[in-house]
Order: sequence, then structure tokens, then C-alpha cells
Amino acid sequence: MCGIAGWVDYKGITKAESILNVMAQTIVPRGPDSKGIYLSDICGLAHRRLAVIDVARGTQPITREFAGDKCTMVYNGELYNADELKGELIKMGFSFSTSCDTEVLLNSYLAWGEACLDKLNGIYAFAVWSERERQLFLARDRMGVKPLFYYEYEGGIIFGSEIKTLLSHPYVKPVIDNEGIADIMLLGPGRRPGYGVFKGVRELIPGECGYFSSGGLKKRRYWKLRAAPHKESFEETAEHTAYLLTDAIKRQLVSDVPLCTFLSGGLDSSVISAVAAAEYKRKGKQLTTCSIDYKDNAKNFTASKFQPDMDAPWIERMVHHIGSQHIYTELDTPALTDALIPSVYARDLPGMADVDSSLYLFCKEIKKHHTVALSGECADEIFGGYPWYHDEEMMNKPGFPWAKSAAERGELINKGLLKGIDPSEYVTACANATLEMTEYSDTDTKKERRMREMFMLNIYWFMQCLLDRKDRMSMASGLEVRVPFCDHRIAAYAYNIPWEYKAWENREKGLVRHAMTGILPQDVLWRKKSPYPKTHNPTYLNEVIRRTREILLNENCRITEIIDRKKLISLCDDPSLFKGNWYGQLMTAPQMFAYIIQTEAWLTRYDIHIERS
Repeated sequence: MCGIAGWVDYKGITKAESILNVMAQTIVPRGPDSKGIYLSDICGLAHRRLAVIDVARGTQPITREFAGDKCTMVYNGELYNADELKGELIKMGFSFSTSCDTEVLLNSYLAWGEACLDKLNGIYAFAVWSERERQLFLARDRMGVKPLFYYEYEGGIIFGSEIKTLLSHPYVKPVIDNEGIADIMLLGPGRRPGYGVFKGVRELIPGECGYFSSGGLKKRRYWKLRAAPHKESFEETAEHTAYLLTDAIKRQLVSDVPLCTFLSGGLDSSVISAVAAAEYKRKGKQLTTCSIDYKDNAKNFTASKFQPDMDAPWIERMVHHIGSQHIYTELDTPALTDALIPSVYARDLPGMADVDSSLYLFCKEIKKHHTVALSGECADEIFGGYPWYHDEEMMNKPGFPWAKSAAERGELINKGLLKGIDPSEYVTACANATLEMTEYSDTDTKKERRMREMFMLNIYWFMQCLLDRKDRMSMASGLEVRVPFCDHRIAAYAYNIPWEYKAWENREKGLVRHAMTGILPQDVLWRKKSPYPKTHNPTYLNEVIRRTREILLNENCRITEIIDRKKLISLCDDPSLFKGNWYGQLMTAPQMFAYIIQTEAWLTRYDIHIERS
């Protein structure tokens, strides 16, 4: 994993080296091991490397010549079918001087052009500059695991792995308008696909690529979810699912640096850890697993519909079952609250509050011993694990099934600031825009059509929010986190699996549970879903309220430019006045205050100008 940046301007790039060095400096945490810059008269590319494969070589930017063209690439990601592609390219006459997938990717582009994207299995964001064509090619992986932001202006484009990279360029200003406010206050920590909240900042959406030339940026979708008849029986489907999952996990274990897995004792992380541990054992090695918990959680934990039991006993069960070496990380309220601010800078936006800050601290601890980790994100979106897949009222409500607080959020915003944007209508319109992307089958029942729509909403919204979180919080420490359930082959296959198969035996992810029989102990296999662990310590709510009050007492307070001061004070006095979840099952009243703290830090740290005209 790495960080990339670049600038193309057909009028010429002035002071390019110093500007690119500043841009590259913003992504040093993503690539602490080495750096490189490419410069021509109109194009500059910068790279920061986190060495994972072929540590001694593989420096970027990388340049190769083929068929009379010299192309230079910067790349962030991992290819999980690099060996197969390399074999095919060697047969075509290509030679290799490294064992890095970087060289495989560039040669693939030289051999097949943008059609190479159809051959890739991996997570990636990359840019290729052609000296002969004098144009830039940009691409992002199918599932959107790796980020690629850009800012286009007449005759030029600036791009990078993170928003802060763009903002470090003198042409890009930290401005938000009423739609940016709507995204932060009505959709956050989610955001519209392709939009970066700051005015003019965009992002390639998952499965999108494009060419930038003197005529501007021309984009296209090279991959999307396609509806097709599912002809396999349930047992055949379970067998196919088991193959895809185990193959994805095994492919993602390749590393020349220490690798571990996240383990919560839930289905998804347990499947990954069990398959990985078996592979390690076959090679005479022992897998390391890692988990997170909170001080006094055993004393403070209260079971709920969304979080029925604690993780700790299940983690111990799995560690014993697979024979892993295990590392526990315990967090307390002060550290968790302090980390709200650096986690904002890691994400460049207000995020998932302590759900972000805890992962930020967790990744810092893991990085002390490991450079690569595997995690269980995306299983719930793809296989129907969330509560809103199984609750008819949640599933059929307009807008997003996990977001019930548009009206409550809107009430907090200062009057007139949204300039006529109706909160509930705005949120529903954003959801409906994604529903329009849904492809159906002629044989779909009404229920199956709705489940396809749920798939799309979860893939392009909830999952993207979690992938943003995982990428930014991990890469802020130079930790590469891979997500095997996000293999595009799994998503494409699962999109057409009948709902009665996915919810086998009326259980969330029933298909995955059945498919993994024999891999996990039965009690772990059928454990009721429990989300990412959060603190239940009452001191956390007290602390975030205290810090919110402290912000309001500051004469330089920025949050009141957006939020009504009196209403926020009322919530501090009585948090129960906020009735809805802020975002999903993990973000309730304590996280609402933490989000306010993060938004204040964001407005201040980035010196954001709010455009009111």
C-alpha cells in the first residue's frame, strides 16, 4: 500500500517539484519507506511507498517503454492475481526486473490498455502518464477499497490518495457550500458517491476509470453489478461461496512483511482467521490475531438488539481453536476521546466518532509488530448481515434504512444555511439516485427487487463509509489492511443469490454460516451478529458532553456557524432529546456529541470557508 499524488496542466506546471513535494508530504504515513517524483513539462507524479512485496526494490514512479510509448505510473494497492498476470505477460514477451505487482500492473496496462482492468483482482488506485499521447489515465478498483480524489479545472487536474493532498496544492481551497454542509450534517459520516464534500473535490466512484487530456476528463464505468439468473441449488451455492471466500483469503495472505488478522470472535473475522491460521500451519508458521476492548467493558456492558453479547469470550474460544498468538489492545475513555481529533485529520472529514478513533489507536498498536492485516469488513453488506436487512419496517422506509435522524439533524442546523434544502427530501433523493443504478432480473419477485436495492444502498453507501474508515485509520499508521470479503468476484456472485439462500434458516448470513461448516466451531459459526465493539463506559458520554460545552465557551468556536448554539446546549443538558441514531447501530447520542467535536476540529484545522452566497 502507498500514497499517490499528481498534477497535469496543459499550460505547463510551475514550481512543480516544490508543490509535489508538499503534496507527497501529506501522505508520508501511507508510505513511510521511500519516495519518488516524476516530472515533465506538463505532468508531475509523486509517490510514497509502504514496502510489502520485494521490499528492496519496487520504488515508484515506475517507467516502462512499449510499442513506441513511454509510460510512467504511480500506484496504491495490491494485486492478488499478480502471478497469473505475470505468467501471461511473459508469454507475450514482457520481462520483469522486480517481483512487485507494480511492474505487473504497468506492463498489463502497456499490453492491454484500459482493458487490463477487466483482468485485475485486487484493490487499487493508479495513474499512468503516456508521453506519446500526452494524457493521463486514472482508475479505481471495482469495490472502492482504495481512494482516488481529484480536482479538475480548465486545462488541468490535481489528484491524490487523500483530500488533504489536494488541499496542499495552491489551486485547491478549503471551501464548502450548502451541499457540503448538507453532506456533513445530513449524510455524514457517509457522503455522496463521487463527491469529496469540499467544493470542486471529486472522487472516482468504485469501478470507474478515465482519461484526462487537453479536452478534460472523460470517465466511464468499467464494472458494475449485473443481474443474472441464479441456477445453482442451495448446496451448490454454499460450495461456490466457500470456494470464493477461502480463495480470496488465501490470495491475500501474500506478504514479505509480518501479517496478522483482526479477530472479534464474530463470524466474518473468525472465518478469515481460521482459514489464515490453517494456511500458516501448513507452512509451519503461527498466525497472530489481534483484538480490541475497552477498560471496564465487562462491568459496563449492556446487551441490546444490536449488540447481544460481549466479544471477549468468543475471541478466547477462537484463539484456542486455531492456535493463534493473540494480541489484546485495551482502550480507556481519555485516549479514545483524545483520538477523535487525529482521526479527523486521518479521514479529512468528520467520521464515525469513537468508532474511528478506536480503530485509529488499534492500528497504531498493531503497526508496532505488523505491517499487513486482514479484516472482515463487507460481509454484512454483501450477504445481508445487518438488522435492516431483516426488519421489514427499516428495509422499506424511504431513504437509507440505517439513517433515521435526517429531521433531527436538520433541526440542529442554523436557519437559512441550507438555502432551501429540505433535510428529509435531500437524504431520500441521495438514496434514490443510487437505486436508479440497480439492475433487476425479469424473474425477480417484489422481495428480490427490494433486496437488490438494499444491496446497492449498502455497497455504495454504508460499505464505502466503512472502507473509508478502514483505509484512513490504518494508513495513518502505515498499516495495510486487506478485506477479503470485498473481492469483486464475491460481490458479483452474491448479487444474484436468492434472498432465501442468503438468509438460510432465517438467520443473518445463513448461507455463509452453512458454507463455513467444519471451518469454525458450531457455536461460533451460529453466534448472533455483533457489530464492531464500542465502549459502554458512562464516562465516555460525560466526557464528550464536557468537551462539547468547552467548545461552546470558546470565543473562536466554529461549530455554531453551522449548528444552533441553544439547541446544542439543550442536548448537552439532556442527551435523551436526540431521538434517532446518528448513523447505523453504532452511532447513538454519545457519538453524536463526538461527531460535533470532530466537526469543530475539522472546521478549525482545515480553516474552512463556508460559502453563503
